[in-house]
Amino acid sequence: MTRSEATAPTTGAPDGDEFDVIVIGAGPVGENVAERAHAMGLGAVVVESELVGGDCSYWACMPSKALLRPVAALADARRVAGAAQAVDGGLDADAVLARRTSFTSNWQDGNQVAWLDSVAVDLVRGHGRLDGPRRVIVETPDGSARTLTARHAVAVCTGSRAALPDLPGIADARPWTSRDATSSKEVPGRLAVVGGGVVGAEMATAWQALGSDVTVLVRGDRLLPRMEPFAGELVAESLTEAGAKVRTGVSVESLERPSPDRPVTLSLSDGSRLEVDEVLFATGRKPRTDDLGLETVGCEPGGWLAVDDSLRVTGVHGGWLYAVGDANGRALLTHQGKYQARIAGSAIGARAAGVPLLETDRWGAHAATADHDAVPQVVFTDPEAASVGLTAADAEQRGLRVRVADLDMGEVAGAALYADGYRGRARMVVDIDREVVVGVTFVGPGVSELLHSATVAVAGEVPLERLWHAVPSYPTVSEVWLRLLEACRG
Repeated sequence: MTRSEATAPTTGAPDGDEFDVIVIGAGPVGENVAERAHAMGLGAVVVESELVGGDCSYWACMPSKALLRPVAALADARRVAGAAQAVDGGLDADAVLARRTSFTSNWQDGNQVAWLDSVAVDLVRGHGRLDGPRRVIVETPDGSARTLTARHAVAVCTGSRAALPDLPGIADARPWTSRDATSSKEVPGRLAVVGGGVVGAEMATAWQALGSDVTVLVRGDRLLPRMEPFAGELVAESLTEAGAKVRTGVSVESLERPSPDRPVTLSLSDGSRLEVDEVLFATGRKPRTDDLGLETVGCEPGGWLAVDDSLRVTGVHGGWLYAVGDANGRALLTHQGKYQARIAGSAIGARAAGVPLLETDRWGAHAATADHDAVPQVVFTDPEAASVGLTAADAEQRGLRVRVADLDMGEVAGAALYADGYRGRARMVVDIDREVVVGVTFVGPGVSELLHSATVAVAGEVPLERLWHAVPSYPTVSEVWLRLLEACRG
C-alpha cells in the first residue's frame, strides 16, 4: 500500500481523518488543487470514485489527441512534395488504436497514484458527499463509510459528463458519448456524429480517417459555433473533402435500434432517415454535482456552482467551499481547470495563513482573470483551429470598439514551406481604445503551436507598438504576427 492510500495521513495533516484540505475528484484539476495546497504548507487528501487522473487522462484529452495525431501526421506528409510520394495507403487503424490505448495506460491509474504519493497527497477511494460544513463522507469500495473533516477548505473538482438529449428511443439506441468515442476498440462502418462543437468535429475527423463513413449532423448553420465563423467553415470544407458528410440545419427527432447488434436508424427534422452502425451524441456537457450532498450546505445540487474569481463558491457561510474546473462552468477545458486549481490552491493557502487576498484585482495572484479574457483552445481537426480571447462578435457585444485584421495564412513564407498549397486563415481583434490585442484565431495545419504566443499577447495586454519589436524568425509560420500587425496598421 502506498502512503497516499494509507489509513491515516502522515505528512502535513492533523491526526486521524482530519485534513487541512479535502479535494473531491482526482482528475488533473483536483490533483493540482491538492498539490498547490500542499506546496502552501497544508495537508491534503483527494477522494476519487473512478480512476485517478480523471476524464482527461483516460477518456478525453489524451486518448482523443492520440487518435488525432496520426491523422495530422499523414495529412502533413501528403501536403509536401517528395514526402507525399512516400505515402502509401491510409492509416493502420489497429496501430492507431493500440497507440491510443498506451496513452491511457490501458485504463490503469497506477502511475497517477504514484504521482500523488510523490507530492505527499493522500488518496481515499470511493464516492464522497458533503455532510454539512467542512465534512465529507466517503462511501468506500468495500461498502463502508469514512468521514473526513477539513480544517480549512473543501474543493469540488468533480468535472462534467456528456449531456444526452431526451429523445424517443435514445435509451435503446445505446448511443456513444465522448467516452465511447475515445475508447472504442473497433472502427464502426458507419458513424453519425450529432453536434458540431469541439468533440463532434474532432471525433468526426478521427473516425473518418480510421475508415468510418461519417455523417455530421449540426443543428445550427456551422461547425465550431463559438469560434470565428471561418474556423467552422474551413474545418467543414476539409471534412467534406476527406469524404465525410456535413449536414447543417438538421437535428435528430428520434432513434430506433431493434437490438444491440443491429444498426440504429435516426429520424431527422428534415423528414429524412439515416441508418448507421453507431451514433455519437456530442451535444454538450453537464456538471457532476448531482450526488455530492450540496443540499447539506445550502447549495442547489445538479447545477454549475457559482464562484468568485478565487474559485470560492458564493453564498456558502464561512467561505470554506471551492468549486474548481468544469464544476463551476466557467471554462470547460483541462488546461483552464488546472489554471483555476493553481489560483484556488494558492488562495486556500493564503486564507489559511491569514494573508489578505487581492481577489478583486484584475490579473492578481488570487484571481482567475483569464477565465473571462484569455481562454485558449485548440481544436485538433485537420486543419487545426486555435483561438484565445474574444471573437470579433464577442468583443462588440462587450461594447468594445475594435479593429479586425484578417490574413490568408498561405501568404506567409513559413506557411508555404510548411505545406504545399497551405490553406488557413488568421484573425486578430484589437481594442482600439487601449491598442491591445483582445482576441486571436488561427486556422491551418500546425497552428496549435502558434497559440501560446497569442495567449501571451492577450493575457499580457501587450501594446501593439511593443509587439512590433517582437521579431518573428524567418521563414517560420510565426511570421503571421508581422503580417497581422501590417494588416492592422492598414
